[in-house]
Amino acid sequence: MPTAPSPIGDPSVDGQPSRAGDASATVRAVLAGDRSQARPALASFHLVRHLPGRQVVALADLGLDRWRLARTDGLLFWRLLGTGRGRSTGPGADLRRTALFAVWRDPTALNRFEAHMAPRWSRAEESYHLRLAGVGGHGSWRGFDVLGAIAPAVAEGPIAVLTRAEVRWRHQRAFGAAARRVSEELSNAPGLLRVCGIGEAPLGRQGTFSLWRDVEAMTTFARTFAEHGDAVTRTRRDGWYSEELFARFRPLDAHGTWDGGDPLSRSPLG
Repeated sequence: MPTAPSPIGDPSVDGQPSRAGDASATVRAVLAGDRSQARPALASFHLVRHLPGRQVVALADLGLDRWRLARTDGLLFWRLLGTGRGRSTGPGADLRRTALFAVWRDPTALNRFEAHMAPRWSRAEESYHLRLAGVGGHGSWRGFDVLGAIAPAVAEGPIAVLTRAEVRWRHQRAFGAAARRVSEELSNAPGLLRVCGIGEAPLGRQGTFSLWRDVEAMTTFARTFAEHGDAVTRTRRDGWYSEELFARFRPLDAHGTWDGGDPLSRSPLG
């Protein structure tokens, strides 16, 4: 599944409002059910690399897990994703690596899911799992207000950034060319801990997931790297996207490995 990024774009740079305010109606409804037991909603990101020769299994999981996830209790939103090759966020696919982004009603629901999936993940070559609280950003994912559905947090320490976009068909060629240039620039950005391209489809629904040392490193890239800045400008001017999401998260917990190690091991979560 080829993938390509929507720009990392800092909301303070690209003219879009940053929203890290109060928890949305979804969270308030959960809290209203039983205030003595309620816990805030949260997001999670799971990256799994299958063993060599298991590409067919990885692709089968992308299909069959849709049925399983649709019946998972406490799951408010989810997307199964293909990924790009290595640190590249340009076109191209790693058929052994898949990802899942999800929003959960509470940590208990996520705990149950991870316990259920643990035996499968243990058979993979490696897997990496993050729990995330919202920090800020803008946009939606297939109409779902991701940032509004999870409780907000203060940006401290390392930061995760998720971008995704619905690219209009008439802009696919321009977007793809820009994506290649931004990918090269991004891979050398100071303070970048890890990055991968993510995609829901071979064309048209692409994005990135990245981990940064801190907010300063992320905003420095957004403000000073030329190819990225040009892509943000053209996105706004030419209307490349019919829908987009730029979301920043504070990692609450992480376990497993990504490319052989924990990218947050030298960046305490606090």
